[in-house]
Amino acid sequence: MDVGCGSGRYAEIASSGGAYVVALDYSSAVHACWSNLKHHPNLYVVQGDIYAVPFADNSFDFLYSLGVLEHTSDVQRAFSSLPKVVSEGGRICVDYYEKTFLSIFLPKYWLRNFSKRLGKQRLFVAVKAIVPILLSVSRLLARIPIIGKILKRLILVANYEGILHLSNAQLHEWAVLDTFDWLSPAYDQPQTMKTAYQWLQKSGLIDFEVFRCGHLVARGRKK
Repeated sequence: MDVGCGSGRYAEIASSGGAYVVALDYSSAVHACWSNLKHHPNLYVVQGDIYAVPFADNSFDFLYSLGVLEHTSDVQRAFSSLPKVVSEGGRICVDYYEKTFLSIFLPKYWLRNFSKRLGKQRLFVAVKAIVPILLSVSRLLARIPIIGKILKRLILVANYEGILHLSNAQLHEWAVLDTFDWLSPAYDQPQTMKTAYQWLQKSGLIDFEVFRCGHLVARGRKK
């Protein structure tokens, strides 16, 4: 199960790998997901609410939710609704933006009050126009010894160079999508590692862990 599938970025990877995938999203993005991936016979797209997942308990061997939970109005409640639909012995993996002292200085947080009022269509057009310039600047700054990794974070663009194995075309595409994702949601609620760990404990999962891999990743197994 792909929770918060959007246009199907991760559902495409899972279904291409042979998994039977149920892709769930609350928004009209389900139409884009189906349009993009309907040629996969092992993909099912469902519009539904993360707070009331429309499936029976113990339905899925694996569940992931990537880049989603921090954009819900109640992050803990959203996460807590997921383990019950995972089958016994099944696994769950979610991620969050990490909340740190330095994160409050990221450009997206002080621009969001303006950007989320633009309207999604106007914002997306603006992001597509500015990302090629910002990405080039970010990639140049990242090459500066020692401080490059810090400096590139001051540029308002999602830059995965050196983090993910992406082609130049994919770097650009993901930069557009994720920069838009930074600026457009109504909610953006990063979490601390301690909080993510506590939620795993309360969920009843076993063999769980929280670690940093770009974002905070939290995963575990159901008894």
